[in-house]
Amino acid sequence: ILKFSLEHTRDRENGGFYGQIDNNLAIKRDAARGALLTSRILWTFSAAFRRYKDPAYLEMARWAYADLFARFWDQQYGGLYWSVSPKSGPLDDRKIIYVQAFGIYGLAEFHRATGEREPLDRAIELYRLVERHAHDHTNLGYFEEFTRDWKISRDRGPRRSAMGSMGQKSQNVHLHMLEAYTNLLRVWPDQGLRTNLLEIADVLRTRVLDPTTHHLRLFLDEDWTVRSDEISFGHDIEFSWLLVESAEVLGDKALVRQAKAEAVKIADATLSEGVDPDGGVLGAANPSGITKFFKEWWPQAEAAVGFLNAYQITGDKKYLQASLHSWDFITAHLIDRKNGEWFLGVSRDGKTTSPIKVSVWKCPYHNSRACMELIE
Repeated sequence: ILKFSLEHTRDRENGGFYGQIDNNLAIKRDAARGALLTSRILWTFSAAFRRYKDPAYLEMARWAYADLFARFWDQQYGGLYWSVSPKSGPLDDRKIIYVQAFGIYGLAEFHRATGEREPLDRAIELYRLVERHAHDHTNLGYFEEFTRDWKISRDRGPRRSAMGSMGQKSQNVHLHMLEAYTNLLRVWPDQGLRTNLLEIADVLRTRVLDPTTHHLRLFLDEDWTVRSDEISFGHDIEFSWLLVESAEVLGDKALVRQAKAEAVKIADATLSEGVDPDGGVLGAANPSGITKFFKEWWPQAEAAVGFLNAYQITGDKKYLQASLHSWDFITAHLIDRKNGEWFLGVSRDGKTTSPIKVSVWKCPYHNSRACMELIE
């Protein structure tokens, strides 16, 4: 995974990273560049350097760090643009909290890897921007989308948000705020940040998570009214282990107990409802059954970690077997033995059905993190 990114993703002529590469290594040079891809590459290679001390990984992290602020940082209003063109500036200048979270996540990890103060200061600056503009102090949680100058749009008409929501809030934003603030708290033990992280963990457990089904509610209104009955098994199992991680970083023993208990319930629900008997985590469902049979790369990675986490909590070998089965599916269907990295996903019959290897969304974050977590 790391070798592929080192060799194929950097745009040596224009800087940054190519916006799209297909399975045959063909580059779409005019594809939009996304702050999400750059932030995730920053996290990935910072984490890899912190563990393995390979100077090539540090060089790649520095490349991503430079790209994030040269290309995506809004010098006038602060925060990260969603996307830019390869050469001529912003394409989508919205301030989407999802990508701000990944900026914080990557910057905190770069500081962890290097000890340098500047990336930590920039992570704190981004955190303060999010708190100033996106924190809902009335109903708690965070709004998910703003204009360039940080004005919230309360009436988007029929247009969905970048996360797919018709409401003002989503599980996806809160899930990745959880991991971002957890990583920042590791290196910056600020009491305000700690309070914010406790709130995020609480709203995820009490408002976003359905206590009867142990599935995350995907889209919600400002007052937490549910706007979707869709189930995302990948997000569920990812949340299960990230909740435990955040509780452990917070050092709250009661929260750790609650998080571990809920993680096992989520793992049970995912295992019984979301894992195909033929292998792999299915894409999506609703109360009537499975709605998306396509098996994307990232839920498989998160399942391998999430099920192993449930095994560590309980000692029940069914979760260990589920983790191993997830890894078996990955090695059989997703790893590209010819050109490197993982395929984006496969259909239910195991055939590769997407040509995309790298995009704004397809990146080395979920799978490299899963590998490092599983090794650890």
